[in-house]
Amino acid sequence: MLLHLHQWGDPAAPPVVCLHGISAHGRRFRRLAEERLARRHRVLAPDLRGHGRSAWEPPWTIATHLDDVLETVAAAGVERADWIGHSFGGRLVLELAAREPERVGRAVLLDPAIQLLPHVAFDFATHELADTSFATPEEAVEARLATSRWTPREAIEEEVREHLERGPDGRLRYRYCRPTVVAVYGELCTEPPPPETLQAPALLVHAPALGLVREEQLAAYAGRAELLAVPGGHIVYWDAFDETAAAIERFLEDPSA
Repeated sequence: MLLHLHQWGDPAAPPVVCLHGISAHGRRFRRLAEERLARRHRVLAPDLRGHGRSAWEPPWTIATHLDDVLETVAAAGVERADWIGHSFGGRLVLELAAREPERVGRAVLLDPAIQLLPHVAFDFATHELADTSFATPEEAVEARLATSRWTPREAIEEEVREHLERGPDGRLRYRYCRPTVVAVYGELCTEPPPPETLQAPALLVHAPALGLVREEQLAAYAGRAELLAVPGGHIVYWDAFDETAAAIERFLEDPSA
């Protein structure tokens, strides 16, 4: 499937592909691209299947999501790139590095969902069964602020502008397919590629306050990736933008990496 694709920068510049997490969309990388990466790179960020403005139909397996991404970037003229993956996007980058390592120049893993514990995935998936909707954009902003104490208001306001749509009942909901999200939580409980399949230079940014990346996972990647802990919550490119963006810039431009 060809995915809806957001792009920034010179089309002739070295490509960087950014993959978002569950329930998100590619335009979440706008600030990172416009303020930092697009000066030297062509930045591509697809909306994954079941998210944003891409089609929503199944299957929703990890393999299918990865096939979609590769088909989309190939259609955009990209065969090899540096890759940035947040959360589920980080797992997809690991899957790509194991399956087609020649496509990966460098890998940046932003609080990656390497493998979820079953009870954690169950809780997250169960939460998606609720019909979360809002009467106004302001209500959506306040609801997000109540559960995202590290996230700047301006990031949430932009998210509300970009990612909410009004349904037939007049209520506002985020633009993603809930069955897709439930299916992906199940996929994230499956065995990930072993760390040794990540042969490309790698940077792993994690948020200890949340603990999504467990200590044993950090230990497994310690010899294969540069590890960086940042303050804030899971969306490290919002909650710790300066630290995360500076690390990514340095890593992508490091000639020794």
